Amino acid sequence: MRVKLFALLSAAVLFVLAAAPASATSGGDSYLALGDSVPFGFNPLLDASNASNFVGYPEIVAQRLNIEEVNATCPGEATGGFLSLTGTDNVCRPYRSVFPLHVSYSGTQMAFATAYLISHPRTRLVTLTLGANDLFRWQKDCAVTPQPFGTCPLGLFGMLGVMQANLNTILHGIRATGYTGLIVVVTYYSLDYSDVSGAVLLNSPLVAAAAANGVLVASGLDAWAEKAHGGSSCTAKLLIMLPTGDCDVHPTQLGHKKLAQEITSTIAASCPAQSPIECLGRNQN
Repeated sequence: MRVKLFALLSAAVLFVLAAAPASATSGGDSYLALGDSVPFGFNPLLDASNASNFVGYPEIVAQRLNIEEVNATCPGEATGGFLSLTGTDNVCRPYRSVFPLHVSYSGTQMAFATAYLISHPRTRLVTLTLGANDLFRWQKDCAVTPQPFGTCPLGLFGMLGVMQANLNTILHGIRATGYTGLIVVVTYYSLDYSDVSGAVLLNSPLVAAAAANGVLVASGLDAWAEKAHGGSSCTAKLLIMLPTGDCDVHPTQLGHKKLAQEITSTIAASCPAQSPIECLGRNQN
């Protein structure tokens, strides 16, 4: 299992409490996107000095639901770093020290999220994709000699346990703000659908934390399954093609559209008598 997981996710992700950003001050309904480089829309081929170059599934979801979107995600964010500026991080902190995020904040992503939700009671949707960078950080730490180093002594399942505990804290903290709208966790896709065991294992802490907190799960694994036809997500054009001919671990726009569709379908399924937009309206604070 460990070998399969390494093969699935061996590439590291490439290269945010302050007040709510000016772009997020509207009194209308809003959508808060949280997480790592996947919802950030990271693409290693684009200029990182302009965050608007990056378009992820949150922008597509917001357009489809006709709702104002605030994307607080950070490339390289791990669950520990999400909660604490001294917590375990992959590359979020160095990334944001050099390049802009979609919204600017000086504290943690958790601090921004809680402040935003308290000050924006008409928020209707929160999404979260987070956890892969815990794995990437653990892989990097285990590659350091001599050992023990960093998170490596936790072991694979110890690392997954810490990830789940942090995700529980995050989801509980979101609800503790008084927010009663929809929360959708969006799990990771597989790089190769001929063996999805690694993705299932990686997603397990997020799925478990969602269940413990009564949160909806939009399966990124399912979102790409039909298009991948049991084979490579790279061949299916769901992953960004690099100049070397290999694929990056981040989604193409097609990949993001598939994830966005899974999110809106999950929202619709939570109140089948209504459309996704009507469902957001029903889940008011």
